[in-house]
Amino acid sequence: MNRRQFICSGGAFGIVAPMALGAAEVSETRACDKVQSAEANGQTLEVLLLQLQQAADSVTLDLQGLSEPIVIKSMQLLQVGETVFVRTLARDGHEGISVTNKKVSTLYPIFLTLVAPVFIGQDARLLQALLEQVYRHKSNYKMQGLALWCCVAWAEMSILDLLGKAKGQHVSALFGGKVRDKVALYVASGNRETTAAQEIDVLQARMSETGAQAVKFKVGGRMSHNQDSLPQRSEQLIALSRKILGDDITIQADANGSYDVEHAIKFGHKLQDINAYLFEEPWRFDHIEQTKQVADALEIPVSGGEQESSEYRFKQMLAKNVLQIVQPDLHYYGGFIRTTRLARMAQVLEVPITLHISDRNAGFAEMVNFSSFTPNIGKFQELKSGMQATAHLFDPPIVAKNGFLNVPSAPGLGMKHGSEHIKNAKKVISHS
Repeated sequence: MNRRQFICSGGAFGIVAPMALGAAEVSETRACDKVQSAEANGQTLEVLLLQLQQAADSVTLDLQGLSEPIVIKSMQLLQVGETVFVRTLARDGHEGISVTNKKVSTLYPIFLTLVAPVFIGQDARLLQALLEQVYRHKSNYKMQGLALWCCVAWAEMSILDLLGKAKGQHVSALFGGKVRDKVALYVASGNRETTAAQEIDVLQARMSETGAQAVKFKVGGRMSHNQDSLPQRSEQLIALSRKILGDDITIQADANGSYDVEHAIKFGHKLQDINAYLFEEPWRFDHIEQTKQVADALEIPVSGGEQESSEYRFKQMLAKNVLQIVQPDLHYYGGFIRTTRLARMAQVLEVPITLHISDRNAGFAEMVNFSSFTPNIGKFQELKSGMQATAHLFDPPIVAKNGFLNVPSAPGLGMKHGSEHIKNAKKVISHS
């Protein structure tokens, strides 16, 4: 089975028990069928790109029931322990709360001076238009990348929480409604300093804690020009993982751009030999042509996109079949709306979307909220350690059980007890 046949057969989707989870039915037509059909009909790349753009542009928030303006009064950064929250207050008393990632310790001046001011005094219902304004405000586009889009994501998520609460519904109602109530998870340690045997022990412990039936481990040395983190660690880990974990466990590997084309193909073949599910970032993330060379040479799907901040480049990678699974980060890419635009483009080609998670404190919650309304969500989503810091704030509390995370049902982002939690928080930065 080659890579295109793999995608066509459904191996790249792997929606777990879709009807049991309330997921939308997945079309039998897969990415390669669409590409082959387009080629047979003489469809040009330009036409396909137009179709993808139209899919992205179809994203429109459902604001039914919100007939009056909701004017944003202030945005604050509030700290409780190691967790920093964004609190957005409206003049009518509505409140929205989101959680930043650790980049806030570096990026808060950008949030304060270049992002938050765009939203103050504006109607929260105009959020989508405000995202375009914040991109242009004081030439923010010149900073496009993680530094800008993290700040935008924190503001956007807080406003989405506010809108959901004003609407009296879970955030999924703003994006067309829920298609699932729980999400299958995979566990990963993120280690490169462990031996192969030690890494397997770590993964088994996390599987036991969560019931996860999928894992991901690191190979290579991270942007390392083919150097391993420890001698022969990657080869040993690939072989040992299937031997110890067994045939029923889904195995994924992340190279973080460690290899050139030749070595990426070599390790891709090793992963194919153990029937791994995907090979993440085999080549440096911004080397699109070389990544396509690797993908074309392998049967295993190639995934990537955690550092990507450009909708244009994602669109090109989808149209040219560079990635068979897209992996944006909700913070790095700028929030729910931009990521939903990408998911809609990927859905045109029946390509799944699996989120990268950069925040340990609440990334799991953002992931399940996004997954709740995204039909083409990938087979498994990542669960990092650290969920105990905020899991109890949601209604119902988010728990890892039998390999799944439940989706909260409270209005907005589901953080019912957020206001109480931050009542005595330290004010880090405010803009009013």
